[in-house]
Amino acid sequence: MTLSEVAAISGDVGDFQVTVKERPRYVDMDKCIACGECAAKCPKKVDSEYDAATGKRKAIYVKYAQAVPLKYQIDADNCIRFKKAGACGFCEKVCPAGAVNFDDTEKLHQVNVGAIILAPGFETFDPKAAGVWGFGRYPNVVTAMQFERYLSASGPTEGHLIRPSDGKEVTKVAFLQCVGSRDENKCGNGYCSSVCCMYAIKEAVMAKDHVPGLRTSIFMMDMRTHGKDFDRYYQRAKEDAGVRFVRCRVHGVEPEGDSGDLRLHYINEEGRQVEEYFDLVVLSVGLQIPEHVKALADMAGVRLTNDRFAATSDFSPVSTSKKGIFTCGAFAGPKDIPQSVMEGSAAAAAVADVLAPARGQLTQEKTFPQERDVVTEEPKIGVFVCHCGSNIAGVVDVQAVEKYAETLPGVVHVERNLFSCSQDTQEQMVQTIKSKGLNRVVVAACTPRTHEPLFRETLKSAGLNEYLVEMANIRNQNSWVHSNDPKKATQKAMDLVRMAVAKVARQISLQPISVPINQKGLVIGGGIAGMTAALNMAEQGFEVHLVEKTEALGGNAVYLGHTWSGEAIHDKARKLIDEVQKNERIIIHRGFEVTEAHGFVGNFQTTITTRDGLTKVIEHGVGVVATGGGALRPKEYGYGRIPNVVTALEFDRLFKLKEQHAAKAKTIVFIQCVGSREGDRMYCSKVCCTHSVQSAIELKQEDPSRMIYILYRDMRTYGQREALYKKARQLGVIFINYETHGKPTVEVEHKQVNVGVWDHVLHRPLRIKADMVVLATAIVANPDAAKLNKIYKVSLDGDGFFQEAHAKLRPVDFATDGMFVAGLAHYPKPVEESVAQALAASGRAATLLSRSAVNLDAIKAEPDLRYCDGCALCVDVCPYHAIELVEGAAETPDSQPHRYIQINKAQCKGCGLCQGTCPKRGVVVQGFTMEQISSQIEAALAI
Repeated sequence: MTLSEVAAISGDVGDFQVTVKERPRYVDMDKCIACGECAAKCPKKVDSEYDAATGKRKAIYVKYAQAVPLKYQIDADNCIRFKKAGACGFCEKVCPAGAVNFDDTEKLHQVNVGAIILAPGFETFDPKAAGVWGFGRYPNVVTAMQFERYLSASGPTEGHLIRPSDGKEVTKVAFLQCVGSRDENKCGNGYCSSVCCMYAIKEAVMAKDHVPGLRTSIFMMDMRTHGKDFDRYYQRAKEDAGVRFVRCRVHGVEPEGDSGDLRLHYINEEGRQVEEYFDLVVLSVGLQIPEHVKALADMAGVRLTNDRFAATSDFSPVSTSKKGIFTCGAFAGPKDIPQSVMEGSAAAAAVADVLAPARGQLTQEKTFPQERDVVTEEPKIGVFVCHCGSNIAGVVDVQAVEKYAETLPGVVHVERNLFSCSQDTQEQMVQTIKSKGLNRVVVAACTPRTHEPLFRETLKSAGLNEYLVEMANIRNQNSWVHSNDPKKATQKAMDLVRMAVAKVARQISLQPISVPINQKGLVIGGGIAGMTAALNMAEQGFEVHLVEKTEALGGNAVYLGHTWSGEAIHDKARKLIDEVQKNERIIIHRGFEVTEAHGFVGNFQTTITTRDGLTKVIEHGVGVVATGGGALRPKEYGYGRIPNVVTALEFDRLFKLKEQHAAKAKTIVFIQCVGSREGDRMYCSKVCCTHSVQSAIELKQEDPSRMIYILYRDMRTYGQREALYKKARQLGVIFINYETHGKPTVEVEHKQVNVGVWDHVLHRPLRIKADMVVLATAIVANPDAAKLNKIYKVSLDGDGFFQEAHAKLRPVDFATDGMFVAGLAHYPKPVEESVAQALAASGRAATLLSRSAVNLDAIKAEPDLRYCDGCALCVDVCPYHAIELVEGAAETPDSQPHRYIQINKAQCKGCGLCQGTCPKRGVVVQGFTMEQISSQIEAALAI
């Protein structure tokens, strides 16, 4: 329901009545064919919201080229016809479908639902009102959103980085961080927006790719790259890409005469006043909640925080204050795409818990026409070449590729599309396949990793087998990597299309494999994440086996005090344990660990064993890995040698027990990033800064005379945690920045512990006589992860944490179907993010458990018993244990008894290792046969 907003909400959980107001589109969606004739003739131009006011759109428009639905709408506030009755009306006159309807009216819809998810998103801070940065006055001061559009191939400059004022190529860019964040004076937003540091680095790196020799500087207070692999990206930007990072806050921007250049004044890290000039200044604007979203929250009866985000509990991060109303994404606090996607699945899981009794009552299955048998037909290939805006067409001569494709054998139809993945193009492709009688399709566009499922569904909608399609990746593998050589990129695009046509001509129809689902779940790990996942699955109605290696549930929670917002972790964990133990659908296996596993999605058999050798076999359809992590035991700063040097968790216990050294300590030094963000652990442990700040506040509140020092590299109190950082400073906690080349020293002299550090404000060495030194040590991966990696064939990253299938598209899935990950096993994270990921994993698992069967991809290995001699080389290399060697006569009329292979199609992933290893062509992967690959190679070598 687009162009719609919620007008009223009434009722309670399980029975909400929602009034939805649909604004008039003034275009009939059933008639509109998105041809663009109306916009071409419309005389009225206004600023484009999609291009962040860097470009123009018409009064009748599609918001962006891949909009869903791809139908035009009229902006009544700017349309000449609505401003003056009887004027203009060109769009109505030229519309070939007669879709324009100036008499369209507002409509009200009444919707009855059992639960509501609020995901209204955010808006970026508008720096114009503050005035100090010159935005709106100096054309070469732009926001990060505008800069993003300048960098985009579909943006107003088609990706060419030129100054807005005079079109001059940009040679020097400054990024100013924390514009609209961490600043209560100029914007009232005291919180950190969490995403700005990473998007500034990304834009700086991209800009340097666009303009060789470009000089980029990022002016920041702290670099908050706390997500998975973010610190490595930060280091690559600094060391490989040459992005310059300056630790300071620039408070204003001034013009340099009439040149269009911009002057920045700032104090550098040596305490000197510096004046520097730039072609372009990019303001890294923060995230905030729009006024209309606040009104929506009031209407829904949802409580907001002081920062105007939805108030949630750390142990129920997607549940609002109103029962039955849930949230996800930036409405509950600023966050990045992976976390937002994760919370989307978590909210779905929370809703599924509420609506479990009604599961399946309103389910609708998508239907497709009967599949056409093309076995006896000669190949009639259609080639669809995508512009991808100017992502491809900005480099590749797509018209030349189109003309070339027409000359290829078997090709009977070729056409170009602006966006092949858009809704209208999909519908057009279906009609073309039917009308032209195409029986095979090549799509020359982007990566099959993200878009092949879409084009497979297009073929099914046209009555063709979904495997009769081949994608030529002329974007990721061509235009993006050969942007500086359009001529060769065009030739390579032709080569890729020629190879795809040769391969698809030999493709045959394949049928997906259907396997039954054992509607039981397995959760490995009894910490907060594991228990949350198990409880959610159980409350959705599924039996769950919860395996915990130790004799007690709780995991790391037993060592922790409070969440960042002050919730008592131990109390909440105890309540969670009670709920898990009382739930009849959860079978708890304490003292067991996983020792063996077989099977595939829907049909796993996992063997668990105790130390005494007691063994059980669990049959289950899905699995969630939540094995947690651990704290590093450091080998620096005198730990283990100096009694008063302890880790943060040890200090928590000592302080809680009122141990004399901890209780009487008057000067306490916290050292951050111990074992994190250096060497082999180039990652942020994400929770340490907040934990140290919380401890410092507690120490100061108990005894204000205490001297508390926090030695840090970057203070990463991201999101609304910034309030803790501010409170600590107000209480007198002293923060001293250090760099890895000047790490603190801890020495004992006459029984006195001395901490040495270079003071970045005084610009001199500082020696602190400390009673206690607290080390904020890294969170490290659970050593059991390596075992589970081999048992379930699930990937680990270079740090030993589990690797998700895709950071943004599948943030809780493994590449192994039916297996999911949550909590510290995936990456260091605080309680609320672990709980959200656990709910997300449960939600993803329930999408399988709620079915009786699941269809698997048909790209599978197939033995060719004419050639297989049972050498078993393929058995040895199969990473999924899908191949077994058998003795006897094969199921062919003329076969003699011998050894040969059998393949479990459900376990096979079609990776091709068997086919590449076999010396006699005794096994082949469907869709990648030797004939197809040979034809591709021949096509690649053709002149």
